[in-house]
Amino acid sequence: MRRLFGTDGIRGKANQYPMTADLALKLGQAAAVVFRKRLEKPDNEKVRVVIGKDTRLSGYVFEYALTSGLCSAGVDVFLVGPMPTPAIAHLTNGFACDVGIVISASHNPPGDNGIKFFDKDGFKLPDALEEEIEDVMDQPIDTSSVNGTRVGRAIRIDDAAGRYIEFTKNSIKNMSLAGLKLVLDCANGAAYKVAPPIFRELGAEVIVLNNYPNGLNINDNCGALFPETLGKAVLEHKAHLGIALDGDADRLIVVDEKGDVVNGDHIMAMCALDMKRRGKLDKDTVVVTVMTNIGFFKAMAKHGINVVTTQVGDRYVVEEMRNNNYMLGGEQSGHMIFFSRTTTGDGTLSALQVLALMKTSGKPMSELAKVMTSYPQTLVGVKVKDKPPIDSLPTVQEKISSAETILGSEGRVLVRYSGTSNKCRVMVEAKTQLQADTIAENISAEIQRVIGE
Repeated sequence: MRRLFGTDGIRGKANQYPMTADLALKLGQAAAVVFRKRLEKPDNEKVRVVIGKDTRLSGYVFEYALTSGLCSAGVDVFLVGPMPTPAIAHLTNGFACDVGIVISASHNPPGDNGIKFFDKDGFKLPDALEEEIEDVMDQPIDTSSVNGTRVGRAIRIDDAAGRYIEFTKNSIKNMSLAGLKLVLDCANGAAYKVAPPIFRELGAEVIVLNNYPNGLNINDNCGALFPETLGKAVLEHKAHLGIALDGDADRLIVVDEKGDVVNGDHIMAMCALDMKRRGKLDKDTVVVTVMTNIGFFKAMAKHGINVVTTQVGDRYVVEEMRNNNYMLGGEQSGHMIFFSRTTTGDGTLSALQVLALMKTSGKPMSELAKVMTSYPQTLVGVKVKDKPPIDSLPTVQEKISSAETILGSEGRVLVRYSGTSNKCRVMVEAKTQLQADTIAENISAEIQRVIGE
């Protein structure tokens, strides 16, 4: 069982365990040991790693710590600076590297940070490989034999941004976006340099928000988690669409021309129907997580599209897609994977697919989003002191069972632990918002009583 890695790498508050400089250094050494063994590299050939980060101030700490650990274990490191997570997935392959590493806590507050890995093909590591890295970290790591020319080099790459920009634009074959006015919220994050030119070079008029990071303002009341300001800006500028990215730009939330938020479920639904119409939705199947709204399932069933469900985390969505050759998948939170285009969630690339659909259909976003009707949904996060199995908490189980009886087929309850924080998350969908709120509060109150912090 993994002890450091969660659903999206290692994550926590900067300079507090596990996100400390000494742990990052040892993580770099352990990763070097594991990948050299797995790749069966000869002694005269070095493992190659590309490292990118978001705009958090603590990124410097972990960038240099990881680089020191990797180089000390004989790995060559390519540093590309602030760059979206999906850009690192792409560049790992493009630079013929063996591993990609992203230093980011994604949508988390500025004081947090994280570390996640990609393999040479741009896919996140499976659980078993992360466990192997952890096992090596539990033992002393001897690098005394790595001396002289065997020590790794650290090389700064200056043209990485241009490579990602061209790759992303090509996902819609450089379709002209002329005539579209967009408002783009970069969340003061990793996409602040690369996202604006992508849309502008394709001809769109772009009003940019939150693209002046100072190391402390990433995700600070901006980006995909805070689309309210974006909605106001869309109305103010009479824009056709608002695009909100998160700190590492691997997710997308949009705002339609009326200022209303359109989440990942609706975006996937409209794209699924379009891909099926064009014969691009292999096996007529979409992959989603347990968090996807019940309205999505009903809409897909109406149009003869199958839905496969995984646990929360875009990595698990990708694993299912990869194993079965499915072409579309994602999460309500805005992670979307267009498998013929990319290997991981990419907010900017996803936005281009949406814009291409708007152009080819001639329909505004508000019209496209009507493809499904969301059931009222309530999400509550309860801070917990530990994480015993939910089914081992009898009084909590009673509350859940009672709620499921009341809801029947017109709603559902999902209770799970967060993979990135010490929280228990309660999700309730019902026919009315009041019913969803009441049930969610009832269950979360019992969780708070039993295991609350």
